[in-house]
Amino acid sequence: MSDKQTVVFKEYSPQQSLLLPPNLEELIQENHPVKTVSEIIDRINLEGLVKNYKGGGTSAYHPRMLLKVLVYGYLCNIFSSRKLEAAIKENIHFMWLTGMSRPDHNTINRFRCYRLKEELKIIFTQIVLLLEDAGHVSLQTAFVDGTKMEASANRYTFVWGKAIKKNKERIEQQLEELWNYAQQVAAEELKDTEPVDFDALNKKKVTTVLESIGQAIENKEIPSKIRQKISYAKRNWPDKLQKYAEQEQILAGRNSFSKTDPDATFMRMKEDHMKNGQLKPAYNLQISTHNQFIIHYTLHYNPTDTKTLEPHIQSFKQLYGKVPQELVADAGYGSEHNYLMLEKENITPYVKYNYFDKDRKGKNKLNPVTTSASNPQLAALRTQAHTLLTSERGVQLRKRRCHDTETVFAQIKHNKGFKRFNLRGKEKVEIETGLLAIAHNLKKWAV
Repeated sequence: MSDKQTVVFKEYSPQQSLLLPPNLEELIQENHPVKTVSEIIDRINLEGLVKNYKGGGTSAYHPRMLLKVLVYGYLCNIFSSRKLEAAIKENIHFMWLTGMSRPDHNTINRFRCYRLKEELKIIFTQIVLLLEDAGHVSLQTAFVDGTKMEASANRYTFVWGKAIKKNKERIEQQLEELWNYAQQVAAEELKDTEPVDFDALNKKKVTTVLESIGQAIENKEIPSKIRQKISYAKRNWPDKLQKYAEQEQILAGRNSFSKTDPDATFMRMKEDHMKNGQLKPAYNLQISTHNQFIIHYTLHYNPTDTKTLEPHIQSFKQLYGKVPQELVADAGYGSEHNYLMLEKENITPYVKYNYFDKDRKGKNKLNPVTTSASNPQLAALRTQAHTLLTSERGVQLRKRRCHDTETVFAQIKHNKGFKRFNLRGKEKVEIETGLLAIAHNLKKWAV
């Protein structure tokens, strides 16, 4: 007689129809983050977003539903509109958010890139204020830090400000040489011509000068190489100067920009796997945090943090109608301009300067504490900062700063794997940053 037991399987009938369809909400855990996303966005005033829609035509998907899809997508590390379209058809959480609606990837992308353009920061601000009401954050103390985030741009198609300057100087020099040569061989023909300022050339001016040179030497016996050079200059230099002028306008004082995303500046990144100091097209993302929640964010073209603090604070003030009472930041922000700006805004500056650690450890023998004997105002500001930073409150905030801001960047860059933007252009990149910030805050709120 066999001792083998009969194996019993649970019933499996995948083709069997259900008498009643399941309630999707009952299939989702009560404390699941998707419910936090839905609940919080339901509390947001979207009046400004709704006003972006024009009446008439076919019906549109509700902006509240599309916003929930995007935020939850970024929370789940789904950043592509095509992948979001697939998730809406396959993922029970997205099905519940959409109420079984199925917007396609074009609808999702248009909503993200154009509908949210003027409204997302207002939406983000409302969520932060809800966090403040719930006691999760305070707007009184802000921990500020920045990181460089790679742009969605070709790494090898770039324009350098120094190259433009060098090329313009070469054209100016060669044009001046041609002009001087023409003055020698055709002085009579050029005697009534106005003097030329070779330091301020543009397309129109270089065309005029070359035409004058060409007319003056037209009947003169000159080497063929000179005529060839003038002919080349007429064909190329005016258009090149026009191109350089347009590129300088795009640069707007920057040292470089990417041809595939002109708003992106080439910056030296911490993630340098080749160890060769490679520059990549990027944006400088600045955030203010509290309790590891993002309470403000701004994007900047400047690779250094020093010049970003004032616009960051002004943006904070514009959104919230006030500024933080305390600001905590590292030495990258400790400039004379920033100390004076914070003083003007009545913000207590727990901001390091570049010699603070040496001063604190007593290793700065040349100029302890101030290190700015030639600048009494800066010396006084640094002395004040040193006093604040070494106070009991200052020590407490300094210890918190790295855990508060850097944990957020670690969450976004390493845990979420978001190290490169997916959209191009500063306006669209700001939208993506806002979605990241909202998703980060709501995920942390849901925990």
